[in-house]
Amino acid sequence: MTTTKKTVDFIFDFGSPNAYLSWKLLPDIAARQGASVKLIPCLLGGIFKATGNQAPMIAFGGIKGKMDYEMLETRRFIAAHGLTAFRFNPHFPVNTLLLMRGMIAAPRMGVGEAYLEAMLKGMWEDGLKLDDPEVFVTVANAAGLDGAALLTATGDPEVKAELVANTEAAVARGTFGIPTFFVGDEIFFGKERLGQVEAELAKG
Repeated sequence: MTTTKKTVDFIFDFGSPNAYLSWKLLPDIAARQGASVKLIPCLLGGIFKATGNQAPMIAFGGIKGKMDYEMLETRRFIAAHGLTAFRFNPHFPVNTLLLMRGMIAAPRMGVGEAYLEAMLKGMWEDGLKLDDPEVFVTVANAAGLDGAALLTATGDPEVKAELVANTEAAVARGTFGIPTFFVGDEIFFGKERLGQVEAELAKG
């Protein structure tokens, strides 16, 4: 599948701290280049299963110094971009199935942007356990959304099917982790590639 050169497809799951950090920069990058961002909700667990990938703490946990360096790079990124609200979620890893189904349902209900911001804040600023349905509803309500309606919508078969389809399509395009970005047919992985994403957009 080919998208226009002036669109960034953002393969996204709330469970990735780097997806949060990327989202804090990506809209401004797109605006500078006259581009738009298409956020595509996918299940990171499904991507891992389909590709044989693993979370960094599992894949690299046994390598001396590797995870320490990963955390150092994250601290540098946060400092460089002033993302001081970020807090590593104490409940990590959080099962994001409910959250991601909600990210499918919310735009259908006309509240996609508000839902995205509320759940990103809850996950990576407030450190909440958002795989708990009660917490999910409370956070949605606090953001002025209908938490109960959103929770109900996560059980809609069409919502479930769309999330699965998104995930399968992302893997078919070459996605193996999150955050992944596509500009046209060009793939970029990781928050450290955002400069390359902008350079690709600048080509027009």
